[in-house]
Amino acid sequence: MLLAPDEPAPFEVVEATSTSRYVIVCDHAGNRIPRALGSLGLPASELERHIAWDLGVAALGRKLALALDASLVLQRYSRLVVDSNRRPTRPDSMPRTSEDTTIPGNASVSPEAARERVEEIFEPYHARIGAELDARRAQGRPTTLILLHSFTPVYRGAVRPWHAGVLYLNDSRLALRVLAGLCAERGLVVGENEPYAASELTDYGILEHGEARGLPHVELEVRQDLLADDAGVEAWSERLSRVLRAASWPAT
Repeated sequence: MLLAPDEPAPFEVVEATSTSRYVIVCDHAGNRIPRALGSLGLPASELERHIAWDLGVAALGRKLALALDASLVLQRYSRLVVDSNRRPTRPDSMPRTSEDTTIPGNASVSPEAARERVEEIFEPYHARIGAELDARRAQGRPTTLILLHSFTPVYRGAVRPWHAGVLYLNDSRLALRVLAGLCAERGLVVGENEPYAASELTDYGILEHGEARGLPHVELEVRQDLLADDAGVEAWSERLSRVLRAASWPAT
């Protein structure tokens, strides 16, 4: 067993209080490491960096869930333990290196240890998202899925000009409407499939919960320096909730 009985579940759920159509998921909301894994051989400062989690995204997810009265599912454990937005068969599911940082605790993960990480962290998180979406389908409720992430202002020395990015794969129905809405906001630089291009290799949530179910969905990236304080989180929550309501159909 990887997680001790007194350690928290992989996911936290904030339930909607109404029949809101929105479900928000945050794959990289937390930076916890199971006690059995120590610190994965990293100093505490490394676990506060983007390599371990998406800074600011949990606060944004909570604010946006309030604004939309959305159900919210947050992953509590670090992507360095197991990345909830990668297929477990991918080598970057439990990365040996992230950006330019070596992860000592991932240097030689046995098949048994890898299976524990998947079974106790990855699978329960996605099962909880699936249960939420299954329940809505059984009730005949319309659902719009929002996959929320954040990105670093500078990556390997390159300054990123985008304030936000809108990501999608094969189904662009909602994403292009959200993209148009954000591009209409004064002073924003918005990336289409930037700063990352969505991919079947890297965007498990889009494939598993959006496209496989035929749900309107969008993956959103917000630059982390814009979420560094309460005012920034509040501003982006207001902006995204307004744009999402306008982009959804039928209108809310």
